[in-house]
Amino acid sequence: MGISWSVKTFNELTNEELYQVLRLRAEVFVVEQACAYLDPDNYDQQALHLLGVNEAGLVAYTRLFAPGIKFDMASIGRVVSSPSARGKGFGRELMEVSIAEVQARWGKIPIKIGAQLYLQKFYESLGFVQSSEMYLEDQIPHIEMIRA
Repeated sequence: MGISWSVKTFNELTNEELYQVLRLRAEVFVVEQACAYLDPDNYDQQALHLLGVNEAGLVAYTRLFAPGIKFDMASIGRVVSSPSARGKGFGRELMEVSIAEVQARWGKIPIKIGAQLYLQKFYESLGFVQSSEMYLEDQIPHIEMIRA
């Protein structure tokens, strides 16, 4: 039950892929986290979309940004795995593939993320270091982290 990874620009996404991305993000970020916010933020069009698919469908996803779009450095965002796929190491694999893709596209440059505070240790295990004080985003504690 491995994952097949693909990276696409916004315009390369099929209608079905875009629907699955938005559905997964809404399932986790809006419904599961009980956080009413506007997920489509007009950055999707500027992002690369990393999709992790297995026989169950889309199970893992991130957005990748070149330096200067979301932050002054490259960034990874909307990190999400399907509730049905958790506990299988897909989250770690998702971040490892995301980091590798950023490096393949833009070189071994710093990567910045806005991380939910409860995931700090997870991101630290991937080489990220806290770079900001805690802040609330949609009433959820976050910190900025950088991987040099």
